[in-house]
Amino acid sequence: MVNVANEAWFNAPDLKKAMALLNADGGEGRIAGGAVRNSLMKIAIADVDLATTLKPEEVMARAKAAGIKAIPTGIDHGTVTLVIDGRPFEVTTLRRDVTTDGRRAEVAFTDDWQEDASRRDLTVNGLYADATGEVIDLVEGLADIETRTVRFIGDAETRIREDYLRILRYFRFFAFYGSGRPDAAALRAMAREKDGLKRLSAERVWSELKKLLSADDPGRALLWMRTAGILTLILPETEKWGIDEVPGLIAAERAFGWKPDPLLRLASMVPPDVERLTAMAERLRLSKQEAAFLSEWAASPKIPEKIAATAFRRMLYRSGKGGVIVRLKLQLAIVRAKSESDTALMPEVARLSALLREAASWVRPVFPLTGADVLAKGVSPGPRVGELLSKLEEEWLAGDFNGERPALLARLDTLL
Repeated sequence: MVNVANEAWFNAPDLKKAMALLNADGGEGRIAGGAVRNSLMKIAIADVDLATTLKPEEVMARAKAAGIKAIPTGIDHGTVTLVIDGRPFEVTTLRRDVTTDGRRAEVAFTDDWQEDASRRDLTVNGLYADATGEVIDLVEGLADIETRTVRFIGDAETRIREDYLRILRYFRFFAFYGSGRPDAAALRAMAREKDGLKRLSAERVWSELKKLLSADDPGRALLWMRTAGILTLILPETEKWGIDEVPGLIAAERAFGWKPDPLLRLASMVPPDVERLTAMAERLRLSKQEAAFLSEWAASPKIPEKIAATAFRRMLYRSGKGGVIVRLKLQLAIVRAKSESDTALMPEVARLSALLREAASWVRPVFPLTGADVLAKGVSPGPRVGELLSKLEEEWLAGDFNGERPALLARLDTLL
């Protein structure tokens, strides 16, 4: 018997209160899914979700009687959020699918734990822990956790046709929890059913892909997605560009202590083409910030093999440091990977590392003059104002930003 009763997370007072509420007076509540999975895999637990035989209205009533805040976050689908000592717990009534269309399901409440478990996606997500801490396995998930096998519950094609997003969820969980090769039946089913991804909203696709790219090492998952034709389907921009730079980027992240960044990893997989990336951002409904990240990188200049310190600072001033930093990280990752078999590249690794440090600490200077200063000298409004400012700014840049305001005003007098 597998039991989590001695785990610290299981004995948290707020969780104990939630479980006591659900297991009183003939009700039954269990911890479901991710918390049980992560506990058994010795992985940090973030959220704890609960499943119960109680209907959502009864959960709400019990919470009210106990003075516990309850929010009907998804009450039509059976979900109520209990807030205990400031910590939220999602509580969902046991469900079975009535109809599915590949995007959403119509559900009915049940008191059958087997039905509830069987409608879930993956065996590693289908485990429960009861009020005593005993782990209840109705889907053969314990064996898969032991071997780190990611497998659909029941028939893979059936699970996928219920919600085609499960294809991407499969690879996300494979990236985080899987080892070896993907389950053969799952891989065949996903390759056959991949066109169903076209029926999903762009927001759902990008949300899942972004989570996958946040894994410690998404490289193997991306490789199998490409093998099955799924990566090209959702990211056609990668078709000719490929994912060959991803392993080197992951290695560089670990070597230099960079925090895993899904957008940086995405950038390593797509061409630095502003027009194509703008279209991709619109198609996937990226946020303005995410789209700007990619466009600034694509628009930034390539880093020359040799560049003087003053020229590099001018590059940062003109282009902005965001895109330049992305360029440097991707270039540094490539060179570092090659240097493992060619030590002659180590000086280039050191050079790019130094440029990256400078770019990261760069604070853009403010040009001391404005159009008002030119107008104050009697110049009439018009193109002449911009021309004079541009000339003065170029001279200021050539002097490595050293010109002070009085000197620039004197130079303006000379130009006039």
